[in-house]
This record gives sequence, structure tokens and C-alpha cells, in this order.
Amino acid sequence: MSLPGVLEMNLVPLPRLIVEPLVRAALLEDLGLAGDITSASVIPHDHRSTVVMAARQPGVIAGLDAAELAFVLVDPEIAIRRHRQDGDAVKPGDVIATIEGPSRGLLTAERTALNFLGHLSGIATVTAEIAAAISGTKASVACTRKTTPGLRALEKYAVRAGGGMNHRFALHDAVLIKDNHVAIAGGVTEAIRRARAGIGHLVKIEVEVDTLDQLREAMETGVDAVLLDNMTPDQLRQAVAIVAGRAITEASGRVTPASAAAIAASGVDLISVGWLTHSAPVLDIGLDFVEAAPTQTSPKRVAHML
Repeated sequence: MSLPGVLEMNLVPLPRLIVEPLVRAALLEDLGLAGDITSASVIPHDHRSTVVMAARQPGVIAGLDAAELAFVLVDPEIAIRRHRQDGDAVKPGDVIATIEGPSRGLLTAERTALNFLGHLSGIATVTAEIAAAISGTKASVACTRKTTPGLRALEKYAVRAGGGMNHRFALHDAVLIKDNHVAIAGGVTEAIRRARAGIGHLVKIEVEVDTLDQLREAMETGVDAVLLDNMTPDQLRQAVAIVAGRAITEASGRVTPASAAAIAASGVDLISVGWLTHSAPVLDIGLDFVEAAPTQTSPKRVAHML
């Protein structure tokens, strides 16, 4: 896999107000009603350790804020020093962050932190692969609403960390007329007419088309963007010529790193890929102990709770 060094982007972190409830919910799911009974019974309460989060395979990092929050919500005494930032490419063995603090808290937060970091880094990594495949064209790679329930904000952020763009965030921020809308409305023109009559002046309209005839009808009616669904590269080139710059062109369907270049060469503006968020493999990241300060104090049966 060939990835850029450090992706050049203006990656704006998500507000803590958005991230913290998601991390807190994941920790509560793990802690249950009694907390981490393993660490509380095995590890002395005053034992401290230093650990590192390190990459096990090449990829692009995303989700460090969520990972850090997992540790500090469990124990505010835990301190994190980053060696990489979201959007950075890493190779096996690269240290992403050094973490120091009470050993119980480190062990309690470990899995939640790595779950977020590995999942989001996996999304950033596959996004970067598509972005690299279409470099040199005008096309950008975009995600969709095919996200894990509850994690959409984080997963779309991970796409940005990988050099991609976000599609609409939800049903409320843009109109996307799909094939079922067209079927129920009785045609492309009628669906667009109804949508335009029912939205505000700042809301954009995109319509999904399966054929070039549908595309011509959409362009005659007027839309802001067209989703060219499951078209071949030759059909996409014809579609781009029909649109002639009057709307944003988005290709979708059966996109892989191998097929992305041919799709982008057709001249489309965007390539949307649902599996970036719903099927990206987790990036293997581990937590390794590098230093521990053993104590003679007997373990106390007190679990860390939020």
C-alpha cells in the first residue's frame, strides 16, 4: 500500500462536546455495574506505568481525541503525549502516543481507546488509498450515510483525516432524490419539482440517475448535483459531457481502489464510496508497556468509575 507521508489538509478537530458523549457511552458499556473488576483486584491502586500506542501495520491515523478521552475520563491523572497527529501516515512500529499514569486506569481504558483509534484509523487508511488512486484528476473521494449508528460524526471526520470529503451528514441538510423517490413521485421531473417547492433557498438538490435519459431530464429541470449510479467509465464520460459544468457530477457504485482511477478519469467531480465507513478494516494498533513502577502495596478492591 502506497500512502502519502503527511496528508496536506486543514483538518479541524471535532468539538469535545460531540466526542465526549460517544466515548463516555462506550466506557459505560464496558464498565457495566461494577467497573473493571480484573484491574481493581490484580493491580495495586498506586501502581503507575508508562505505555505507548504503536502501529502494527501501515496506515493513516484518525481518532486520537477519542482515544485520549477514553483514558482521561477513566482517570484524570493519566497524561498523553502525542508523537503523531490525525492525518499522519504511519508504518509498523511507529509510536503514535506515549501515555503515563495509574496502571489501573490505563488498563481499564485500553480497549475502548484502541477500539476508537483502530476503527477510525481504518477508515482514514482506506480513504487515503482511494485518494491516492485518483490523484492527478479533479475528482475527490466522498463518504455516504452508510455509517455505524451513533458514530457518524467520528466516521465522517475519519474520512476527512484520510484526505476525503463528506457527503451530506443526515437527511436534514441536503436533498438527495433517490430512485425510490422518483418511482413514487412518478418521474424525475416531478420529484425535482416537489423537492424545490418544499425546501428553503439555501438547500441544494441532488438527484440519482441510472440512465443518460434520466440525466438529460434532470438537467432540463435543473439540479445542483447528479448522482450517476453504477455507470461504466464510458457512460460516465458521456454523462460529464451532457452536464457540461451545469451541476456537480458524482459517480457511485462498485468503487474499489483498482477501479477508482478509471472512474476519476471520466471527469466526474466526486466519487462516493459507502464501504469507506461501513466496511473499512480496523487498523491494527497496540498498547505496549514500556515502563512500570511496581509497588508493595496490596491491591485495593476499588474500581475506577466515571
